[in-house]
Amino acid sequence: MNLSITNLFKIPEIRNKLLITLGLLLVYRIGFFIPLPGVQVQPAFDRMRDLGGVSKLFGMMNVLTGGSLQSATIFSLGVMPYISASIIFSLLSKAVPALEKIAKEGQSGQRKINQYTRLATVGICLIQSWFVIFGSLGVEDSKMLHTGVRDWFGLYCVVVMVALTAGTMFIMWLGEQITEHGIGNGVSLIIMAGIVSNLYPSLGTYFQLGMGREQWQSLLLFAGAWGVAVVAVVYMTKAQRRIPIEQAKHTRGSRVHGGNRAYLPFKLNQANVMPIIFGSALLMIPVMLGTAFGSAWLEQAFGGQRGFWYVTSFTALIFFFAFFWTSMMFQPNEIAKNLQEGGSFIPGIRPGKSTAEFLEQTMVRLTLAGAAFLAIVAVLPSLLGGSGGTMDQVLIYFMSGTSILIVVGVALDMVEKLNALLVMRNYEGAVEGASDAGAGGSGWGRRPS
Repeated sequence: MNLSITNLFKIPEIRNKLLITLGLLLVYRIGFFIPLPGVQVQPAFDRMRDLGGVSKLFGMMNVLTGGSLQSATIFSLGVMPYISASIIFSLLSKAVPALEKIAKEGQSGQRKINQYTRLATVGICLIQSWFVIFGSLGVEDSKMLHTGVRDWFGLYCVVVMVALTAGTMFIMWLGEQITEHGIGNGVSLIIMAGIVSNLYPSLGTYFQLGMGREQWQSLLLFAGAWGVAVVAVVYMTKAQRRIPIEQAKHTRGSRVHGGNRAYLPFKLNQANVMPIIFGSALLMIPVMLGTAFGSAWLEQAFGGQRGFWYVTSFTALIFFFAFFWTSMMFQPNEIAKNLQEGGSFIPGIRPGKSTAEFLEQTMVRLTLAGAAFLAIVAVLPSLLGGSGGTMDQVLIYFMSGTSILIVVGVALDMVEKLNALLVMRNYEGAVEGASDAGAGGSGWGRRPS
């Protein structure tokens, strides 16, 4: 299918979906220029430059949230509270029998899970809003706040919590509208828009410093490493292990049914970006503790993102959460049971327990390869950086494993959906053309006027 900009905008249905998606994403970005009530804008920007090591923590959290925690705007929390609630209920639906029963009820059960997820999002927003209140706005004597606000700081905290929660819920609504009326998954597109929007200010600052020989070498290194990483991510995202499945033959009368061969596809990177998200979230804790208790060793070991302890801990956490997430989402016993009940089997493997053991061994090997790939993608940008310049921030935040996996994954998903819309459009046109030709060529089947 020829997927080009001209073809996309020639079709009214696809053109409208694209315009709706771009328009809602524009509304999402406008929210980052609306400050919280009672905040003085210029001192807010000055504080962003003076955060020091904490700014790196906020930068990594912004990559994960699609928000801007240090900017003190109504969309500061981004969409991460909703993602956190979704991850929590995805795990609970596999571990809690009551939720697992609800999840198996079909569409009605999924609506209940979505309702629980939205309610949990409100609670997570109220908790995470304290990061903005005390991490970005500071304490009561902060110069970012107006004088009248400092006199009613307790009530002001409640107002900020409500405003930030409302902003996240509005972003969640925008994502649902994009999913329903636009193209692609709305929440994924919102996170992708937040990641891409952070690239331009970083590169703009980099070019303002002057383009000498060292700067050009850093820029070429960045472009080359980013291109290699994108190709590798696309290859690993599409990689599958296809296990052949044969259906047992059944004789009914004089006819033989079954005997067909199908394939059971297993993705090489089954956990996707989740291990990196969990690992990054846990590695924020030592930096926060070091900042709170004044421990310079914790800030240097885990805040610089290039030290031995950071790289080792991050790699170990990625492997752990890759196996943990896969074990929670992949149930070999249930798959083997469904194959046996459907009269299907894997050639050379006995149905039942042997099939479950074979599937589990296969998934362990795939998870090991996928976790190694995630660790390389997540750690390599930090190792390529220099000595703390602007290009280091670009490499760490834009070229981090989370950013590349999200951007490439969302882009591939959008291309597949656009191709599907074009195929559907051509199929409908072919069917309509065949119907018109059949009706015009013969009097049979004509509907009387």
